[in-house]
Amino acid sequence: MSNYTYSTKSFDQLTLHMLYDILKVRQEVFVVEQDCPYQDADDNDQNAMHVIATDEQGQLVGYTRVLAPGVTYPNYCSIGRVASVTSVRGQGVGQNIMQVSIDLCHTLYPQANIKISAQTYLSQFYKCMGFKPTGEYYLEDDIPHQGMIM
Repeated sequence: MSNYTYSTKSFDQLTLHMLYDILKVRQEVFVVEQDCPYQDADDNDQNAMHVIATDEQGQLVGYTRVLAPGVTYPNYCSIGRVASVTSVRGQGVGQNIMQVSIDLCHTLYPQANIKISAQTYLSQFYKCMGFKPTGEYYLEDDIPHQGMIM
């Protein structure tokens, strides 16, 4: 199994190449793979912290973004755009990048709980990470989701 490196960057710390790779992976996973056209550029990236997983060759293989309380949810910080490329699935990248993201939330926003909008088919994964379902299922971009809180 390859070794992966996890790093966090503010928007201004991203190079153009990093930003391109992030947008490419998000489109690959959310638009192409899930066949879900949606507006990815939502004006939140500029104020997010970006959590990046790279392989030994420096290629982006996983990604999340962390948003401050009040951006997505009034009283919660959030983790979103959770993605890993197909070639690394099942190798722990998703779990590791989520743990880095959770730790970052606790460091940046220690008084805030974390809320996510989880695709329902991944709810067991998020439960194993410590999230608890809240509220009813709903459709977001025609994909079943459920709010979850840690």
